[in-house]
Amino acid sequence: MTTTDTATIRAHPTSVQTARDLTLLLGRVGLAVLMIAHAKLEYDYGGSVAGVGRLFEQAGVPLAALTGPANLLLEAVGGVALILGLAVRAIGVLMALNMLGAWVLVHSTALYAADHTGPETVIAIGLLSLVLAGTGSGRFGLGHLIAHRRARRPSSRAATSTD
Repeated sequence: MTTTDTATIRAHPTSVQTARDLTLLLGRVGLAVLMIAHAKLEYDYGGSVAGVGRLFEQAGVPLAALTGPANLLLEAVGGVALILGLAVRAIGVLMALNMLGAWVLVHSTALYAADHTGPETVIAIGLLSLVLAGTGSGRFGLGHLIAHRRARRPSSRAATSTD
């Protein structure tokens, strides 16, 4: 049974795949910019890595001395990894979990709250993170290039086999 999407992909594999990969690239870079900018903002407000922990403590986040710096590390290093297209699935899962925590612990007011503390931004970031966790980097990421290069190498067992 062939669906319309499958038929379209078979008819125009390069243009559809290229559009998909460009969309994933834009999503990755967009999310990375948000993550890195937020990490910088937290660091600037906190004044140090320990200061970010204190900010988390003031917001009522449990284990703030650990979760604050861990969040900072995820957003900064994870953002760079997303731009490069490395560990996209893992970063996507971690960011989605991070945004779930932000929703429950910090942004628990009603959607579109008048004081702009509503959860809509963390929900959107969490959902984009889940999309990237499910799709990976696409062809325009280093993760894809590394996997493609590994797949092209003959395995050491196959190379030494005499059968």
